[in-house]
Amino acid sequence: MTERRFLTRGRVTRRFLTRATALLVASGLTACDLAPTYAPTKLIFPANWEGQGAMRFGQPSDGAPRADWWKTFGDPELDALEEQALKANPDLEAAAEAFTQSRDVAAQVASHLYPQVSGTAGGEKYKSSKHRLYRGGTATGPIYMSSEQYYGAATWEPDFWRAIRNRTAMAKEAAQQKAADYAVARLGLEAELAQDYIALRGFDAQDAVYRDSIRYYRLAVQITQMRLAGSIAAGLDVSRAETQLHSTEAAETDILARRDVMEHAIAALVNVAPAAFHIAPVQALAFRDVRPSAGLPSALLERRPDIAAAEREMAQANRAIGVSRAAFYPEITFNAMTGFMDNGFDLASLSNSMYQFGAQAVLPLFQGGLRRAELQRTWSYYRQSEDDYRSTVLSAFQEVEDGLTNVNRLKTEGGQQAEAVSAALRTQTMTMQLYTGGLTNYLDVVVAQQAALTARVALVQVQTRQIQSVVELTRALGGGWSASDLPKTTQIRPFAPLQYSGLRNPKDVGDVKTSPNPSNADLTTKP
Repeated sequence: MTERRFLTRGRVTRRFLTRATALLVASGLTACDLAPTYAPTKLIFPANWEGQGAMRFGQPSDGAPRADWWKTFGDPELDALEEQALKANPDLEAAAEAFTQSRDVAAQVASHLYPQVSGTAGGEKYKSSKHRLYRGGTATGPIYMSSEQYYGAATWEPDFWRAIRNRTAMAKEAAQQKAADYAVARLGLEAELAQDYIALRGFDAQDAVYRDSIRYYRLAVQITQMRLAGSIAAGLDVSRAETQLHSTEAAETDILARRDVMEHAIAALVNVAPAAFHIAPVQALAFRDVRPSAGLPSALLERRPDIAAAEREMAQANRAIGVSRAAFYPEITFNAMTGFMDNGFDLASLSNSMYQFGAQAVLPLFQGGLRRAELQRTWSYYRQSEDDYRSTVLSAFQEVEDGLTNVNRLKTEGGQQAEAVSAALRTQTMTMQLYTGGLTNYLDVVVAQQAALTARVALVQVQTRQIQSVVELTRALGGGWSASDLPKTTQIRPFAPLQYSGLRNPKDVGDVKTSPNPSNADLTTKP
């Protein structure tokens, strides 16, 4: 009767333990999320832009920048340079690798959701001294001992308070932020290269103006020398003409030096050593008149990668609150170990088996305010990320408004400066004719020449800035990027669960392109 009762109690105990274990597992799978419900900050902003004139308003698809927005300028050499930079720029490739590393960090954090299983096998042989301490002289005990064993161990921390899942979500959102940072770096590279190339072509156009003026000034020197030889003019006129000629030649040399430096900058952007790189000069600016649509202000939040990065940081801060809250609850860990041990090789014998299992719950009772300080810090960090997000949005709106203003005003300024050039050239021609006819002195000619040269150079500079302002506006509008280009959280994992080969380069996700080669060592390849 006593034995039957013992067996019955044993079955009840086992049934209770089984149900308790199932309840714990179910609780782990449906754990309580302690992170606040997340929703991006809703900002109120104008329904339209203030910029007028050259720009058009419309839906985001109506003339909005494309991913290859630089092609709208109609310059094949710029197209080739942009393609080369996107393939080989070292800073951009480094940003892509930073995204890859963030994906791996997310995979490492997610691994803690699963049991950690390990296996161990080993053997030892020991020999002790016959004359060791406390061993009698007549002792017959063994002085040799061997031990062979193998066993497996498993530990698992059920995620009751979703601390691990919130850390995993934070890591995935951090990877998305890195993807947005990559898009920021790529857009910055595209815009910087376009800006530099336009500036270089502006130097070409200025150089053409200087060379044309130098030809004119050389003719003026010849005229003054002829008049001096005929005793019609004084030597002062020759000196003034030569001064104008040589100062203009010096100004042209300065422009050429600035062009060389700009060319070197472009070479570095496309991964070519400056000594192996050259762009043939042109005579004038020949870019198409590009007028992209500004779209609606509400669409800007979806088209700016820096705004997306700031929003992802805010999402991480929200998850961090859940992690710090979970620290107030017990951490429960299950562990188990089983295997065989023998002093020979009879390891498979059931009598040589061993096992161990247990559970552990840890709840810090007093830490001097450590957990409360961490919780307060995460709330503060969330508010800071909100402020940073709002600041990023405000900066984006300012950049668009600046772009609209610059494109519009510089277009108007260019037309006005063109009228000034026409008037200055007429004055220069008439003044030289009057001087040749002896009706004015050469000082008036010099003043007219300087005014004409200044007006022509200013026109080229305004035209260059106007084209660059289109690039800046395109960059401010996101350069054709969209938040839909961010990888989904389900795509962050860089390898399949059972993948053990092909780990050197993960599969590309989103719009982040990693290079299959560790580096591009050829610094002489031209686009």
